[in-house]
Amino acid sequence: MINYFSKYKFIFYLSNFTLIFLYLYPDSLFGCIFYDDCKLQPQITRDFIFSANHFYAFVIFSIISFLTFINSSRIILCLYLIFLSIVLEILHYFIPERSFEFSDLFGNFFGVILIIILFYFFKKNEKFKNR
Repeated sequence: MINYFSKYKFIFYLSNFTLIFLYLYPDSLFGCIFYDDCKLQPQITRDFIFSANHFYAFVIFSIISFLTFINSSRIILCLYLIFLSIVLEILHYFIPERSFEFSDLFGNFFGVILIIILFYFFKKNEKFKNR
């Protein structure tokens, strides 16, 4: 399973393109599909301190990223994911029909940070087992 993502990098690039497209699209594509109302954003679960939808999106994207570049430099990937999570939310300030919200920014950021921490511990545990 792990080698599947690293062998087929197009999954990462496709998910990257999809995430950026959905973030920069002025309305809600999922609202258009599910509710026939492009202004309504579907909610997966209730928000807590941060936006749950943004958290889930970046958790999934971060997992795909780490599994795709399993043998690559982790620091560059971590910086890219953090940079992307911040920049995409800041761009909402300039896009019509979208708005910048700190809860969304924290959802993006916490989704990335959670996966970075989990992969760090898995990698550390893997090195400990191999001794």
